[in-house]
Amino acid sequence: MQNREQWGSKLGFILAASGSAVGIGNIWKFPYIAGENGGAAFTLVYLLCILVVGLTIVIAEFAIGRSTQLSPVGAFEKLAPSSNWKWVGFLGVASAFVILSFYGVVGGWILKYIFVSISGGFEALSSEPDVAKNLFVSFISSTWSPILFQIVFMALCVYVIVNGVKDGIENWSKIMMPIIIVLLFVLAIRGLTLPGGVEGLKFLFLPRFDELTASAIVLALGHSFFTLSLGMGTMITYGSYLNKKQNLLNSALWVIALDTAIALLAGTAIFTSVFAAGADPDGGPGLIFYILPSIFPQLAYGAIWGTLFFTLLFMAALTSAISILEVVTAYFIDQKGWSRNRATIQFGAIITIVGVFCSFSMGGGINIAEYFGSSFQHYLGETFFDVMDNLSSKYMLPFGGMMTAIFILVRWGVPSFLSEFGGENLDSERNRLVVTILCFIAAGVAGFILLNELIETITGNAIIG
Repeated sequence: MQNREQWGSKLGFILAASGSAVGIGNIWKFPYIAGENGGAAFTLVYLLCILVVGLTIVIAEFAIGRSTQLSPVGAFEKLAPSSNWKWVGFLGVASAFVILSFYGVVGGWILKYIFVSISGGFEALSSEPDVAKNLFVSFISSTWSPILFQIVFMALCVYVIVNGVKDGIENWSKIMMPIIIVLLFVLAIRGLTLPGGVEGLKFLFLPRFDELTASAIVLALGHSFFTLSLGMGTMITYGSYLNKKQNLLNSALWVIALDTAIALLAGTAIFTSVFAAGADPDGGPGLIFYILPSIFPQLAYGAIWGTLFFTLLFMAALTSAISILEVVTAYFIDQKGWSRNRATIQFGAIITIVGVFCSFSMGGGINIAEYFGSSFQHYLGETFFDVMDNLSSKYMLPFGGMMTAIFILVRWGVPSFLSEFGGENLDSERNRLVVTILCFIAAGVAGFILLNELIETITGNAIIG
């Protein structure tokens, strides 16, 4: 049996784990929902949620991975032999597979837009978000062009993972994460220098407690959970490459801090530009592909700023995608004894093929979801792309996160967790009580998110939201 790979440095691990958390949604979703739900007031609630819920599950997943030196399935199987807990690990691997199938498609879209910006393709979209929208819809609904870019994106993911943990994931994270941070600073400073850019800063950071509703708090709870790549085994897998000297609390806090800082920097970069151009900030995901491409041509050297932004977005997507692929790869290495090359290339190809059908469903070919009937589409999504997105984000991830917290409470045990977390000196009655309460809250929040989604899907009305 081969010796398990390990991270080369503490910094490399933190950057890799942060890269996993910093994805496409982190760049656009957090700034958008924060701005629309109370600005700094929402951010304060979000930070509280992430410290209570997110931090708990991150540390739990790190501890499970490091304790067992195995990927999710093997980890749960080792800590709970002769039980059904291994299926929580299988759920994590399945979640990673499902997520990457459509995530790779979006990564291809972003790659396409880098080339559009470089070639000056945004110039014809100046102050014309409707034209930009039509261009985007035309592209994603075509047959072969989005698939070509998807294949290139997935090939890059495979290349990184094939090179291993230290020489692949860690080395590339050390390159891409600093570039992401530098690009964000450059774009944020540029936005702040634009006339009217300060209004975007107020939109994002000015506390508006009157807009902080119950539904906004639910949004904060949900985003604090999803932003850290919890519930799909990523942090368990990354934790399995850790040595015993690594401080789990310190590492988790660094991951959360970087994830949040990047989200806020992204918001500054985006909304200062949006307000400077007098555009509608209520754009959601459309901000990326509709509004911003129509704004960049209005700025001096707009092609440069547009290229920098989509390069930033591409790197954020890639750092997340490689962590997701590693979950699937690690399963076949640990549980099936496959070589890294075989596991990565074979399942990278399979995920890409499934992703092709996600791309087809956007209008360029067959939509598999149609064959399951209208009821299926009503509950999970009109397109196969939407089905894979909704299935993973709404159901699989919160269930996985909930079960991880419950696992600490009822199977592995709080004392064993504390021992792995910080040694036997932490195993006191007070610390047991604190961990028990935090795990209970985390499990309850994840369960509520899942229940809220189920009720809204079935009845059309959520409990809150």
